[in-house]
Amino acid sequence: MQNAGIDRMSALYTAIDAVRRGGTISLSGIYGGMKDPMPMMTLFDKQVQMRMGQCNVRNWTDDILPLVDDPSDPLGVLDLKTHTASLDEAPEMYEKFQKKEDGCIKVVLKS
Repeated sequence: MQNAGIDRMSALYTAIDAVRRGGTISLSGIYGGMKDPMPMMTLFDKQVQMRMGQCNVRNWTDDILPLVDDPSDPLGVLDLKTHTASLDEAPEMYEKFQKKEDGCIKVVLKS
């Protein structure tokens, strides 16, 4: 990815088109494509700020994990899980998730 990766840029290009003049685009996740062209003149003309970086998961784990484990579900994470499966079923569940079959959004794998 560091030398010849091509990423899917349509969501980023949509954000660039949609952001107001002087606005900020926040990128979460990883855009690894080194060969993808960025519309620098558009970004410059619109005076767009771009904020990005990898998520500092370890920095927040100790604070968030108790909230995730809380049976009262203060973060609403229980609504995210659509399927539960064993580790042996992981390949089939990944395919189901990839094809968006059976309303599959989030699978929790149990050993």
